[in-house]
Amino acid sequence: MPVPQSRDILADLVAFDTTSRNSNLQLIAHVEAYLAEYGVESRRVYDETGEKANLWATIGPADRPGVILSGHTDTVPVEGQNWASDPFVLAPRDGRLYGRGSCDMKGFIACALATVPDLVKRDLARPVHLAFSYDEEVGCVGVVRLLEELQSEPVRPAFCIVGEPTSMQVMTGHKAKRSMRVTIRGRGCHSSLAPQGVNAVDYAALLIVRMREIAARLAAEGGRDADYDVPHSTAHTGVVNGGTALNIVPDLCTLDCEFRVLPSEDADALVEELRAYARDTLEPEMRRTAPEAGIEIEVNGQFPGLDTAPEAEITVLAKRFAGSNGHGKVAYGTEGGRFHEMLGVPTAICGPGSIAQAHKPDEYVEIAQLDACDAFLARLADWAETRD
Repeated sequence: MPVPQSRDILADLVAFDTTSRNSNLQLIAHVEAYLAEYGVESRRVYDETGEKANLWATIGPADRPGVILSGHTDTVPVEGQNWASDPFVLAPRDGRLYGRGSCDMKGFIACALATVPDLVKRDLARPVHLAFSYDEEVGCVGVVRLLEELQSEPVRPAFCIVGEPTSMQVMTGHKAKRSMRVTIRGRGCHSSLAPQGVNAVDYAALLIVRMREIAARLAAEGGRDADYDVPHSTAHTGVVNGGTALNIVPDLCTLDCEFRVLPSEDADALVEELRAYARDTLEPEMRRTAPEAGIEIEVNGQFPGLDTAPEAEITVLAKRFAGSNGHGKVAYGTEGGRFHEMLGVPTAICGPGSIAQAHKPDEYVEIAQLDACDAFLARLADWAETRD
């Protein structure tokens, strides 16, 4: 049987439209069949609908601590983007491979699968686990079900490598995130009688200003970590919806806002600060006119931060595999925080491609990046075979 190349496997993976709103089961079945060709058993961990699944497989001795290669199978949508070629057909051009998910992050999954034929031939002293998840793009939520099952395993993995696109540089951390939907309910009336109503948009504006004040405080007085592009925690309001016509005092307004917080700081405390401002300052004022008025702040997305020490064994190993002495931290979130929080597994982030290409039209990964990832995983396989 010819040994499959990572770029050929990537072409197969890109052909599956695994946008987060869709099922990923066809891709999972394809990967299962591929692993079975090499005698590797795998198991699914489904979501509550049965329409999506994580996939977990182990190569080598399952009774010893090993390393997890983690990747998410879902992608962001292509609607509204102007692609030069079919986003679900991998297109080679000028040393690059174009297609949705080629960079984020089917490229890493393809490399992990391409190393399977080599791994099964080796007499591994440590296992290599494959963990392929769903719904990472909507808040790193799918992998939680897999990790809940792994918590009951008798042997925990020793390390995890999350293959998000880092241009094959070793990254050791990312910020935590809390996404919030804020619903402000006031009392509507004709604008000529505005004092008789409670303007939901006005109170939304006050909350936006409070978010801006928190952001300024975090920038001026909060913690610092120079390994990040933005070295402090941030607060941001991204979407506002409210009002129907100029001559109607709006009775409803919604905000979408977020905190991105250094792992050393308390993301939930910031959420509670915003809730306390709404509860103790804004709602009493609103209810003097309209007792039915109120503000609801719902956390509708969250993931923990990751902060792996530079001297941690996984950091040292990942640098060895990458052939690099440097490390950094990424601005975006990953499933790495979940692996560390729920399993206590030391985690590094390293994968092919640049995050600058992710989520864009004509997303691509450079062939040289896949080659570098293949070399990284070959060195990892050598380590997994080595007996202390």
